[in-house]
Amino acid sequence: MSPFPLVTLSGAPQARGRQYGAALKDRIARSAALYGGALEKYGISAAHKAALIAEYAQKIADFDENYLEEMRGIAEGSGVALDDIVMINARTEVVALARAQSTKPVDDELDDGCTGAMLLPERSASGNLIHGQNWDWRAECAETGVVLRVRQDHGPDYLTFVEAGGLARSGLNAAGISITANYLECERDYTKLGIPLGLIRRKVLEQEHFALAAKAVATTPKSCSNNIMVASAAGFGIDFECAPDEAFPLYPEDGMIVHANHWVSPVALAKLRDTGIPHVPESFYRDWRVRKILQEQGRLLTRESLKKALFDDFLSPYAVCRPPRPADGGNLTATVAMIVMEPALGIMEIAPLPAINRQFTTYRLHGDGAAEPSAAAAAALEH
Repeated sequence: MSPFPLVTLSGAPQARGRQYGAALKDRIARSAALYGGALEKYGISAAHKAALIAEYAQKIADFDENYLEEMRGIAEGSGVALDDIVMINARTEVVALARAQSTKPVDDELDDGCTGAMLLPERSASGNLIHGQNWDWRAECAETGVVLRVRQDHGPDYLTFVEAGGLARSGLNAAGISITANYLECERDYTKLGIPLGLIRRKVLEQEHFALAAKAVATTPKSCSNNIMVASAAGFGIDFECAPDEAFPLYPEDGMIVHANHWVSPVALAKLRDTGIPHVPESFYRDWRVRKILQEQGRLLTRESLKKALFDDFLSPYAVCRPPRPADGGNLTATVAMIVMEPALGIMEIAPLPAINRQFTTYRLHGDGAAEPSAAAAAALEH
């Protein structure tokens, strides 16, 4: 299993985008093909597709013009059309709008997922906060994932794992801020045009202070729900269950937070309806399993402890660590990547398709070295 490629980027937004596009042409082309094809089955015409994407491009420019400039650079460097780069960065929102506007009945509800976890310093053997997740999505994305190490002229440098052509997903920055995110759904989704989720995550990684990162998560209007876990290497984190127009914070209990794909906040559950459970029914026990396995390993835990919990295969294939399996809509779904971070050290470890591969690669924010096999081989972990 090939590790996800690492590219270091620097300079102004458009120049940085050109570097990105030129270095990862093949993977960006795969991302574009994957999501461009997602609209074709809805019977969306080329003109209709262009109009949908233009609407989001304008929304992106209004949010931060630099983001659209960077996407232009990615398009120039990769030879992929700008519309396709915008589509990659707003794929959740554009596909949902296309589905809603389609006249063709398509049974394609995707088995999204993800299980996230955070360990505060009081539960960490190193005394550092540990933050990670399993990213469950299309199995094909094992061939489109990339890691970007970005050197900024203004703001902290950051390291992010993302689909090729995207600006950010999970990651950490030089200010010690880290972020993971996972699927939630409610009846308020897709009633208004909001900022694409990936760009909210990017905005978090640009912040020098945790309070401003939390503000970006909690107050930026969204098109759809999302669960976003944001932390500080100073030793604190919050899980925000986000509806499009409201955020519900969940705080650590006994030094940890674990979250799957169902709403947990009592305030949220009193105000909205969880509509995502038909697509992720195993969510009800995934967070419980991760918490249980972490607690069984003692008081002080490590990155290896978190990996062991995220490798859980209880009731597979509907498990914390999802092997490639057919989804409801006919696509192949899997835990595409396991990401484990120690922000104080600027370290991110990632294993592609962890249900069938236990080899991690270590990516470092500091220095300019290449990615390297993790010192502690995941193969040594017990199933």
